[in-house]
Amino acid sequence: MAFDDIAADPAAHGFNSGFVGKLDQAIAGGTLPSLHGLVILADGKLVLERYVAGEDESWGRPLGRVDFDTGTLHDLRSVSKSIVGLLYGIALKLGAVPAPDASLVVQFPEYPDLARDPQLGKRKVAHVLTMTLGQEWNEDLPYTDPANSEIAMEMAADRYRFILERPVIAEPGTGWTYTGGASALLGRLIEKGSGLSLLDFARQHLFAPLGIDTVQWISGADGTYSAASGLRLRPRDLAKIGYCVLQGGSWDGEQIIPPDWLAEAFTPRVTCFDDIGYGYQWYLRASTDGNGPRRFAMGNGGQRLILIPERKLVIAILCGQYNHPDQWKTPAAIMLEHVLPGLAG
Repeated sequence: MAFDDIAADPAAHGFNSGFVGKLDQAIAGGTLPSLHGLVILADGKLVLERYVAGEDESWGRPLGRVDFDTGTLHDLRSVSKSIVGLLYGIALKLGAVPAPDASLVVQFPEYPDLARDPQLGKRKVAHVLTMTLGQEWNEDLPYTDPANSEIAMEMAADRYRFILERPVIAEPGTGWTYTGGASALLGRLIEKGSGLSLLDFARQHLFAPLGIDTVQWISGADGTYSAASGLRLRPRDLAKIGYCVLQGGSWDGEQIIPPDWLAEAFTPRVTCFDDIGYGYQWYLRASTDGNGPRRFAMGNGGQRLILIPERKLVIAILCGQYNHPDQWKTPAAIMLEHVLPGLAG
């Protein structure tokens, strides 16, 4: 089924009666800084939708003050990675991309010199999906710094060679390193196998079936769509994708995302930090509060897509604190001070 976009009573779908009022007070009081959009679905119903005017940008380009509403596109930044992970599963079902256990370097015969390197030959597509390539990559630097690996990739004459030839510093599969280049490789494999651009593939196989007709995917100076951070969607449309995932990949009677891929994608493969695991381009957290495990995507500036399957909840959060050290605080406050406490027992 598709989700019902007619506003429903949160109290009829698992929230206590004070939830909305408390959240609105926080928004009005400025305690959720740089919140731009919030959409919450419960049981497939739209139980809360809020938009707050504020300063925004598009992939680093200032947009000034934006009066957000249901039709306004917003940067997803690295939430793009998780959507690319879903697209890879769709492409795999279509036979357009290699399976996770396939050799990575074999997929890039245009670089025969790299194929001769025995160290690089150890890497598989699974190591791309899980960001466990064991290579040098540093995105801890600000994204305004050309030494940041994602920025260096964008500036490289050949982004895929740049990614593939990063020095090997660990055995593949033994540790997680946040790597935008991994998502770029997935996007390239989708394009190579399907014969479509990443955006056209997404439109044909994910966006159009979900009724998502307004989308932008930012490309770099070389014209390549940024699989790591370039997708822009409306908040409701981001929530649609989340709800499709909650429905086992189905939408309005049509199977969009293969359910077996979702099961694989949401299997923890590696610990990335604290109690958070990582699957295939998605973050995973076990249940710690009685609400069941969470699956989520995160992006620079406070972008979040959070799924709580046991509660049939989808939370899409869009914020504007790009590159800010406290960018995590607004989405954390929405979840820890409002959504989770607002759930009825």
